[in-house]
Amino acid sequence: MSSVVLYCIIIALFVMLLTLFIMRKIAYSKMLIHIDQNNAKIKVLESEIDQLLHNRHAKMQEKELKFEQQLEKRKDELESRFNRELYALDNKYYNLETRLKEQLRECEKNNHIIESTKVEILRQKEEQKRILAQCEMTRDKLVSALTGHSALTKEESKKLLLECLEGELAQQKANLIRRYENEAKEEAKKRANYIIAQATTRFAGDFASERLINVVNLPNDEMKGKIIGKEGRNIRAFEAVSGVNLIIEDTPNAIILSSFNLYRRAIATKTLEILVEDGRIQPSRIEEIYEKVKHQMEEQIYQDGDEVVLDLGVGYIHPELKKLIGKLKYRASFGQNALCHSLEVARIAGTIAGELGGDEKLARRAGILHDIGKALTDEQSGSHVDLGAEVCLRYKEHPVVINAIRAHHGHEESQSVECSAVCTADVLSAARPGARHEMLENYLNRVQNLEKIAMEKFGVRQAYAVHAGREVRVIVRADLVNDSQTIVLAKEIANDVKQQLQYPGEIKVNVIREIRSVEIA
Repeated sequence: MSSVVLYCIIIALFVMLLTLFIMRKIAYSKMLIHIDQNNAKIKVLESEIDQLLHNRHAKMQEKELKFEQQLEKRKDELESRFNRELYALDNKYYNLETRLKEQLRECEKNNHIIESTKVEILRQKEEQKRILAQCEMTRDKLVSALTGHSALTKEESKKLLLECLEGELAQQKANLIRRYENEAKEEAKKRANYIIAQATTRFAGDFASERLINVVNLPNDEMKGKIIGKEGRNIRAFEAVSGVNLIIEDTPNAIILSSFNLYRRAIATKTLEILVEDGRIQPSRIEEIYEKVKHQMEEQIYQDGDEVVLDLGVGYIHPELKKLIGKLKYRASFGQNALCHSLEVARIAGTIAGELGGDEKLARRAGILHDIGKALTDEQSGSHVDLGAEVCLRYKEHPVVINAIRAHHGHEESQSVECSAVCTADVLSAARPGARHEMLENYLNRVQNLEKIAMEKFGVRQAYAVHAGREVRVIVRADLVNDSQTIVLAKEIANDVKQQLQYPGEIKVNVIREIRSVEIA
């Protein structure tokens, strides 16, 4: 019995050991499977990391290649710009060298004339001494003869002779003085005409006459429909934001922009060209492009003024004055472009001052700034002479420049050669046949006064004179003027126009009040 129990215990122990061995084997197998799974995951992660590194490396190479291309492009642009500026400097140097050689030849010619004149003066002085000696000898002979043939003493004879000759000598002296004065006047007139002729022939500038319209070419006539928009909303939005009248006629592939304000018309023209090129024409897009072009135009004005200053070689000019010079490009007086007129005056004045021995550079500086006040007359009240003198004094310009601004319209006397040269050049530029149009200037003054009358009213944000001055379009601030006040405002503007202006026909006063609410979700 005990052996059976022992046998059962042994069997049980064996079964337990076998079970334990099998369980450990199963656990070991599971562990191996788990390790294999982890190794597989690690390989997948390594593959993904390799792929990410490869993509990152490819992107870095692409960015590096793009950066190298941009760098090369920028390098080419800088080299091209450098070559252009170098070519321009070479041309300026050649022109200056040529001008210097011409002036040296003229100086040599003048020196030769001066030497010849000196020789002639010395010869005339010798001749005068000889004549005086002969006169002295003749007088002594006459005195001796009178003394010998009369009872007069030598002193009495001299006195008698001088009294007899005094009247004759006084008449001869007066004749000589009158002759030399006439000769001096003729010589001065010839010299002045020569200097003016030299100055005007050296400057061969084209006359710039400003018109009141711009023409924008269209790719096809279907574009006119896009510009007009549904029920005319696009063209109304364009005219409201720009203050320029759009004229759509039967002319194929063209549209006309009309406005008396050159600056306003230039912005509208550029805006319409961009809209036509883009093809997306709608009221919000029109306002967006207009504001963008308006900002670009401000930068372009400064660049234009800076180029003019560099081209004239007048030295440093304050940036605000450069900006005003650029604005003269969009200002006309009697139909003559103000910037072209100022450039013409500057170059002619420089030549005249150089011929007269003055400072040619200072004369050009005074010439380009003499009408600078015209760039401010649209924004401030007062004459362009007072405004120009005030702004130049503010930026500490040379006294000759201030004198030229005030003297070219007779507000004060000219105090230097350079100032006189500017006044003369201004008259020459303005007096050229066909250079100015009185009727056009009267029309421009009338439409500008229309806008000024409207802008003086309370709550007016902007005013535009359109349709050749037959309508004034007034845009008011909705937060300051209500609907009923717009009726009163239109009546007040109409009454002021009737009392202050003289005009043919009728003028329509159109007051616009608009409320716009914009929210972003």
